[in-house]
Amino acid sequence: MKIKELSLRISAARPEQFPPEDMPEIAFAGRSNVGKSSLINLMLGRRNFARTSSTPGKTRTINFYEINQAFRFADLPGYGYAKVSKAMRESWAPLMETYLLTRPNLLATLLLVDVRRTPQDIDIEMARLISHLHRHPIIVLTKTDKLNQSQLQKNKRVYQEVAELQGIPFISTSTLKSRGKYPLWDAINEIFKQEGLDIFVERQRD
Repeated sequence: MKIKELSLRISAARPEQFPPEDMPEIAFAGRSNVGKSSLINLMLGRRNFARTSSTPGKTRTINFYEINQAFRFADLPGYGYAKVSKAMRESWAPLMETYLLTRPNLLATLLLVDVRRTPQDIDIEMARLISHLHRHPIIVLTKTDKLNQSQLQKNKRVYQEVAELQGIPFISTSTLKSRGKYPLWDAINEIFKQEGLDIFVERQRD
């Protein structure tokens, strides 16, 4: 299928606001300002579709984006931003935890990490969590255009070790250079196939 119909189904601030469990979902998780919304826009071929914010920690909801009335992307709140109040962080935790632990139609979780920074404990814990919870976790390296090749390869090796330790594949991306969206779609299409779903997303023109 070609991506023709897109909609923001709901921005859920509470679990009871989650949409019906009537279609498969792919979740995007990661630290604040790691580029989740930008990557969603890249993959969907829409520059300003998913909501982006220049203020880390501002997103407080799970944004559910519906694609061709066939599946959804779930953009989770960013975690790990120190300047966000403790009360605010604690209000997000149950929302994300409930979604990740109880959503039966969640097929895969893409864990986005900024390749410029070495893995933090919270990223490793999240990788461990999604590897235990879901059949199809993927680590996605973002902002690969921000490093020279030598530093990029060095940091990629570090993340490769983390991914292999948790048994998770990883894919490198750059929204600025439009890199990585095809490998991601290939991975998602393979997940749909493994789950016996009649969904196949064609490559979009740049």
